Amino acid sequence: QVQLVESGGGLVQPGGSLRLSCTVSGIIFSRYGMGWYRQAPGKQREWVAGIASSGTTNYADSVKGRFTISRDNAKNTVYLQMNSLNADDTAVYYCKLSTPRFDYWGQGTQVTVSS
Repeated sequence: QVQLVESGGGLVQPGGSLRLSCTVSGIIFSRYGMGWYRQAPGKQREWVAGIASSGTTNYADSVKGRFTISRDNAKNTVYLQMNSLNADDTAVYYCKLSTPRFDYWGQGTQVTVSS
């Protein structure tokens, strides 16, 4: 079965950086687009960044210039490098793999930005 496992979350001070990882198993990872989403307390889940199977990337305006999504097909892993973090970035971060028939989600990893 398809599994997505996120890691790399934690507590970071404002202005700091974190790198999230999402490792995929049970599917041919390189064929599919991947995305990162986040959900803050009391808010709806929102899209953060996406990377196509081709490597093309897109970002939400709120993170453009601060976050970088990348993928390593040899490791079946997608990354989210997050720089210049602020309190508004505090959320549970989820990765998603999209196929034509179904979307698969990871369990989420908590990112807290606080001094």
